[in-house]
Amino acid sequence: MNQIDKLIEISWSIASTDAARADELAFMARVLVQATLPHSDPGDVKAFGRENGNFKLKIQPGIDTGVPYGSYPRLVLAWITTEAVRTKSRRITLGDSLSHFMSELDITPTGGRWGTITRLRDQMKRLFAARIAAVYDGDDAYLLNSVEIATDADLWWDPKRPDQAAVFESTVTLGEKFFEEIVRRPVPLDMRALRALKKSPLGLDLYTWLTYRVSYLRDPVEVSWQALHSQFGADYASHYEFARKAKRELQKISLVWPELSYDTPRGRLALSPSPTHVKKLKAGS
Repeated sequence: MNQIDKLIEISWSIASTDAARADELAFMARVLVQATLPHSDPGDVKAFGRENGNFKLKIQPGIDTGVPYGSYPRLVLAWITTEAVRTKSRRITLGDSLSHFMSELDITPTGGRWGTITRLRDQMKRLFAARIAAVYDGDDAYLLNSVEIATDADLWWDPKRPDQAAVFESTVTLGEKFFEEIVRRPVPLDMRALRALKKSPLGLDLYTWLTYRVSYLRDPVEVSWQALHSQFGADYASHYEFARKAKRELQKISLVWPELSYDTPRGRLALSPSPTHVKKLKAGS
């Protein structure tokens, strides 16, 4: 099945059963929706930054690791955020076996230097060791919130035997401030859409941002490609290249979210009020 057929199939599934009833309700930390991780490896840098108006995000790598990048840490973030919201616990159990955890993310285990197992483990190490600083620097206020994603991570899986249950549980304990940010104001998503869009970190970013933006959109709004490039696409050579690839991802997103009302007039993305992709949750849900 090619990706377009899979997107259409996911769209039918979403239309027939909402995320909560299908047990596919997922969440993402709001701070990582407004500005996000890099799409490709930024290399050996002291910090990686994104900007969204007066809001800035800085990601610092941990000891002996690089900055997390690509689709894998985004999927892992959605999964651990969802577990944190569900369990109301900082300590997240990742599962008995590596294969089981990867199946949750719709990743097929493959070995070797460039296999999915090696790449996922590397990105998880980078993610759990990273520290995030969110800064609002405006005329009216200066706000700084610096958080570590995890204080402890125990990964006991055997990469050579991904189907085998480990003797000890693989767990991650989220940083206290990061956990509080997650459970206080998480952004609801549909895990089926995340899995369907997993081949593109840009597609994942646009989907999560649009889900959040549409949730409070009351009037039509236009955002320049240049602004979105600064917010999501610093990896691209120019905002023209970013716009071309973003339009391609928007077409895929519209397959799983047909009710999304948008247009792409010259130089900008135009959004109109649309039904939210995930039904609004009742207080206390």
